[in-house]
Amino acid sequence: MKLKTLSLIAGAIALTLTSIPFAVQAEPTSSSPLLVAQVPKKGPWQELGLTDTQKNQIQAIRQNTRAQIEGILTPEQKAKLEATKQERQASQGQRSRNKFADLNLTEQQKTQMRQIWESSKQQMQAVLTPEQQAKLKQLQENRRQRREQRNFQ
Repeated sequence: MKLKTLSLIAGAIALTLTSIPFAVQAEPTSSSPLLVAQVPKKGPWQELGLTDTQKNQIQAIRQNTRAQIEGILTPEQKAKLEATKQERQASQGQRSRNKFADLNLTEQQKTQMRQIWESSKQQMQAVLTPEQQAKLKQLQENRRQRREQRNFQ
């Protein structure tokens, strides 16, 4: 009886010790708006040297933008957008050309979205210093040129 108990305890300890590294490496799958709306870790934003205050301000602008856009979508469009997001995550983050293309947006919705995005862009620009604005403009121009070169090949 003692041998069974000792074997059971040893097995439980071994299982615990082997599963700890996996639990530590696991990433949270929370859909918290705080996690979803973080400043991107890649792309031009990372190269601007944003302060923590600027990061927080941009994060708040993104959250507000997301809430406004969700406010103009119908429940069906929201469901379709969520499905597109899930597909993109399943395909390991590959971005689709336009996640709004298949939503059958009305002209009014498209106009409202353009206004929201333009307002968001202006608000984010206002957070940046003149040097950061110039660098962002240069990075965006470089990205546009690379995109055009790919299209010609």
